Amino acid sequence: MHQQKSKKILLYIFLFMLVGSITNISLNNIKFNKIKNIKILGLKNNETQILLQDLKSLNLKNIYFINANEIRKIINSNNLVEKFEIFKIYPSTLFIEIEQTNFLARINKNGKLFVVGSNGKLLGEKYSNNNLPYIFGKPEIEDFLYFKNILDMSKLSYQEIKNFYFFPSKRWDIELKNNIILKLSKEDLKEKLDEAFEILNSKNISNIKIVDLRVKNQIILND
Repeated sequence: MHQQKSKKILLYIFLFMLVGSITNISLNNIKFNKIKNIKILGLKNNETQILLQDLKSLNLKNIYFINANEIRKIINSNNLVEKFEIFKIYPSTLFIEIEQTNFLARINKNGKLFVVGSNGKLLGEKYSNNNLPYIFGKPEIEDFLYFKNILDMSKLSYQEIKNFYFFPSKRWDIELKNNIILKLSKEDLKEKLDEAFEILNSKNISNIKIVDLRVKNQIILND
């Protein structure tokens, strides 16, 4: 019995010394890995440099305890970004892979020219391209993206579109690059667009300038 108590006492002394030796280590001597490199893939060089400077303003120090929300906030504030992923490459590198937004169309807002991105954000005139279709009227960007989504599901090619015309009634007209205008209703948009595609690819029409699909169950062709 006495021997068992002695063994327990020795065990407690050993544990006390072990814990004491750990807790007495100076925290200042523990070195965490600092972030030395931030690599960004997916943007042009000048845009990469701008984003790098914004990220460095966070003064990121430790790869183990970075504030991911702050990093996401800065990346999302860049209108060129569609989506992204952040990877930690130990011991000291952050790798950010970005998918850049697609430039969809040009639009005038308050007298200034902007480019509509597929992420729903507006980009400056420097990203403008005359090959992009122009949006006439004053749609909300959400209205345009909704219409673009339906258009993508139809047989009609987005690449054939020259201009969009938006009306206060939320109805759209489309001008094609061959100068034919498609007048659309607000209902059954995909079906109307598919009908227009079939008509435009028919060998029985020529010199058509307007395809009017606004009236239900009717197609009116004007030369």
